[in-house]
Amino acid sequence: MDAAAGDARPALAYSLGMPKGEDGSWRPGTRQEQRREAAARFEAKGARLMLWSSPVFAAIFWILILVGWVRGTDLLLLNLLSACLWSLITIGLWWTHLRARARRTRRNGKIAGCEAGGGTAYRGAMKSGIDRDTMNTDVRPQDDLFAHVNGGWLASATIPDDRSRYGAFDTLRENAEAAVRELIETAAQRQPALDTPAGKVGALYASFMDADQVAQVGTAPLVEPLRQVAQVTDTSGLAALSGRLQREGVEGLAHIWVTADAGDPDSYIAYLHQGGIGLPDEAYYTDEEHAAVRDAYRAYLAKLLELAGPALAEAGLDEVTGEDAVERVYALEERIAAAHWDRVAARDAVKSYTRLTRAELAERTPGWDWDAWAEGLGAPDGALDAVVARQPDVLTAVGQALQDVPLVDWQAWLAVRVVDSLAPYLTDELVEAHFDFHGRTLSGTPANKERWKRGVGLVEALLGEAAGELYVEAHFPPAARERMGELVANVTEAFKQRIGELEWMGEQTQERALDKLAAFRPKIGHPPTFRDYSAYQLDAGDLVGNVRRGAAFETDRELGKIGGAIDQDEWLMTPQTVNAYYHPMLNEIVFPAAILQPPFFDVDADDAANYGGIGAVIAHEIGHGFDDQGSRYAGDGSLTDWWTEADREAFDARSQQLIEQFGTLSPRDIPGGTATVNGGLTVGENIGDLCGLELAHLAYRIATDGSAPEVDGWTGDQRFFLGWGSVWRTMAREEEARRLLSVDPHAPADLRANTVRNVDAFHEAFGTQEGDELWLAPQERVRIF
Repeated sequence: MDAAAGDARPALAYSLGMPKGEDGSWRPGTRQEQRREAAARFEAKGARLMLWSSPVFAAIFWILILVGWVRGTDLLLLNLLSACLWSLITIGLWWTHLRARARRTRRNGKIAGCEAGGGTAYRGAMKSGIDRDTMNTDVRPQDDLFAHVNGGWLASATIPDDRSRYGAFDTLRENAEAAVRELIETAAQRQPALDTPAGKVGALYASFMDADQVAQVGTAPLVEPLRQVAQVTDTSGLAALSGRLQREGVEGLAHIWVTADAGDPDSYIAYLHQGGIGLPDEAYYTDEEHAAVRDAYRAYLAKLLELAGPALAEAGLDEVTGEDAVERVYALEERIAAAHWDRVAARDAVKSYTRLTRAELAERTPGWDWDAWAEGLGAPDGALDAVVARQPDVLTAVGQALQDVPLVDWQAWLAVRVVDSLAPYLTDELVEAHFDFHGRTLSGTPANKERWKRGVGLVEALLGEAAGELYVEAHFPPAARERMGELVANVTEAFKQRIGELEWMGEQTQERALDKLAAFRPKIGHPPTFRDYSAYQLDAGDLVGNVRRGAAFETDRELGKIGGAIDQDEWLMTPQTVNAYYHPMLNEIVFPAAILQPPFFDVDADDAANYGGIGAVIAHEIGHGFDDQGSRYAGDGSLTDWWTEADREAFDARSQQLIEQFGTLSPRDIPGGTATVNGGLTVGENIGDLCGLELAHLAYRIATDGSAPEVDGWTGDQRFFLGWGSVWRTMAREEEARRLLSVDPHAPADLRANTVRNVDAFHEAFGTQEGDELWLAPQERVRIF
């Protein structure tokens, strides 16, 4: 959903309530939710008892009055008062009950109404969810929706010194970061046992925060892995050591991750992705615009070797990393980068799927000892007997380089990778050098984050679900899951309706698209159970050891999945992550707890803002299942061509329109319009945004049955689009904006907000006309879903 997600797109399993057990029973995710649910059941029973017992008591006292009237009694007046009291109680309870049931009917009826093809009345008595203070009314929405909704904020906000960009996503991330810090520190005060999730989180955080201990050990933690580099005598040994260090978090010859096999989505397989370079991608080694970055990278490598000099000398690598070491390392990376696929080619789902056996892999890469590499990586026997090579010719190029590049150059390359990977956890000088290049040079960020923020980041990286369990118990109300369920149901119904209305898609493809939609699985908030970290051993006095052991634990966990059944409950994001994802091989969309906050989602806000915010996010992620790459996967997650040839051609023609449209646009964060979007790189996300807008708006219409009144001077449709614009409230430093244009599959935030130019309902809501900046003639608007 957001740039932070990168190319990996996760998704969710369709569930309108809490995850269910195998017997279909409701299964709360946390002890706190269990207590809340138990309390709610107790209160509900009490309420039902009062509701039905009150008229009984009233009737009893009225009977006593009648008997007393006939027989005569001194208690007649008391019985009369009691009867009146119980009658009033009865009337009050039933009046409250009927009003509450009417509200539930209006709210839940939207789901039932979807199934029946109907809608419901407007959800009234709620705030608009639109913040006037962030707006700039001097800018018309017809000219620039992004600046209209966010202009006030843009004029007053500044990017914090420790960030390269800042906006709605980042504000929520700051909130989550602060919340996790509080939870860590609160848990530490209770001194939990080290074998508990809270104890492990506390130990890892403490090891990072102990700056005195880190300074005292200096560069000593580098000596052991660097000595192993010095002891390599041939390429088989190099492959084995590269695998062993990669298991512990050092960048290696190729990236590896484990997920469902697109050729057989019922089983796990390892995917190999191009790696071996230190700059963001291959374009940084060749394009003129990155010449200054290349010079800065060489200077950074030289600085790393200088600062790690004592450890290099003690390890016996001082000659390997002599004066010309930087140029030799850079030349090797340049050679590898020359074989890399560009990012547009690399995102092609079909071209980037090549399933190879171990024998086939060895035949393609004669210089790469795969057995040694797999053993070093710690792969279980048979786990890598078959892999998916995403860019097989890159692996061939690396294998060739292993054959004819001198071993001493490879040792220098691996030594640099070790120091670069561990620098953030070593001396202040190494931390600063690492940040100066990766933060200042690449992203334009003036200052490194405070130590506690970096400590929380480390906990998130290595113990994310342990911290997530604490976060969910404190910060995720069950009501948010219920309201999200309504939104997901309506957006799904909207997509179902729209597929059936597509004139360019034939009946056969429509039926298969509906089958895929029906197979979607949403996941909301957090996983039903949290990851078991018991095998991860921590030492509060050994930061680098904790980092290496944590990476090894995760590598072992990932490789250990191969050969087992697909875990449908696994999440690829933690609950405290502000993002969302679609996973094509699992056909699921996932919405972590932390994104379920304003401006994306407000349980107390008007439907318009929620559908323009989180509703569009939901539809965006569903849309990824039908974008230029997600549409290559069937409902079971297999890489299958389920489209007719004519329908694929019609879809590609519409996608090409979007590629061309965005290819002419320049982001506001790069002055003078000197750079434009790569429409081919961003087309998948742009389809997701356009699909999200169209379908979330249709879902909003379904939810309200077109009966939304004006609130705060805006119509329902206007509030919907204002809600959409507020989601993309972001500013970026120029260096970061330029970097993202090169590497990020998401378009810049202002252009994402203004994709409303393609939506008929936006033009109708704001009465745009020819001459307005966002005006597009109807025939020029891109319409896909």
